[in-house]
Amino acid sequence: MEHKKMIVLVALIMMSAGSLYAKEKTEKFEVKGNCEMCERRIEGAAISVKGVTKVDWDKETKMAEISFNDSQTNIHQIQMAIVKAGHDTPMHKASDEAYKKLPGCCHYDRTGKTEQNRRHGSGTHE
Repeated sequence: MEHKKMIVLVALIMMSAGSLYAKEKTEKFEVKGNCEMCERRIEGAAISVKGVTKVDWDKETKMAEISFNDSQTNIHQIQMAIVKAGHDTPMHKASDEAYKKLPGCCHYDRTGKTEQNRRHGSGTHE
């Protein structure tokens, strides 16, 4: 009987040691998009990644805040899922094919110009 208790104790210690290395992380990064449909698509793509626990994309700031278990996924994998859905991220650009599949209202500016640059022409100040 004592042997079984020792096995259970060792198993519990090993399981808890594994969870010490796993931690919840939260990252913020820009994701290109325009509207509520973009929001649903971006958030859906991110939450589909195993280990992602919370996603919030703000259409005004274009910023995604994503919480995830870093022992199950990483920011690269999350951004790849978003890119496959057609939305550019800082690390990756969506394929032209994925981008073209988006509804018209979801076609965001892919030139890299900011609103301020568009108002002032080329973006250079002389």
